[in-house]
Amino acid sequence: MLKLFSALMPKEERFFDLFNRHGQTLVAGAEALRAMMEPGADVQEQSRKVAQHEHEADLVAAEVMTAVHRTFITPFDRIDIQELTSSLDDAIDQMHKTSKAVTLYDVAKFEPAMLEMADTVVQAAKLTLEALPLLNKMGPNVGRLNALTAEIVRVEEKSDELFDQGMKALFQTYGEASPMKFIVGAEIYDHLEKVVDRFEDVANRISGIVIEHM
Repeated sequence: MLKLFSALMPKEERFFDLFNRHGQTLVAGAEALRAMMEPGADVQEQSRKVAQHEHEADLVAAEVMTAVHRTFITPFDRIDIQELTSSLDDAIDQMHKTSKAVTLYDVAKFEPAMLEMADTVVQAAKLTLEALPLLNKMGPNVGRLNALTAEIVRVEEKSDELFDQGMKALFQTYGEASPMKFIVGAEIYDHLEKVVDRFEDVANRISGIVIEHM
């Protein structure tokens, strides 16, 4: 009976499969967000793709939360699993908010710093995707995990610098000449900065899990 019960329970490995799927939705969403800013891009179509990937991420997050309650032994603390999942979800939720702002204001031309900030979103997403599977065996992967989370923090710092540079250029160009363009541009910059901030939150969650289990 115990063997049968064990066989019916979700396995620890399932969490890492789900983390990987969640990470893949982040990369796909980030790439769609970046693509919508390309000159001549179909902004509406790329926004639809971001929304689709955000929905996929929600489904994965729901699976994780269900597995947390149904799994007898989890790979690490349940609260850590839930908080990491929430942080991952927050990142793609913020991408979706960014794409919705772009379509709401019919933005079709993007400032150079916006494109660079979108690049940092893709970078952070790819670093996150690389880090998540390594949590399966933290011992031998601790060095790489620490390097990846530190790199995500550096990407976030670069994004902050781009935000400052972009806002200054935006004000100089549109502050007096076209206040509405400045307001809209400032909102897009704010959304982009928040996306990378959410990835820093993910990096901090991962670092905390590593520290707790070393």
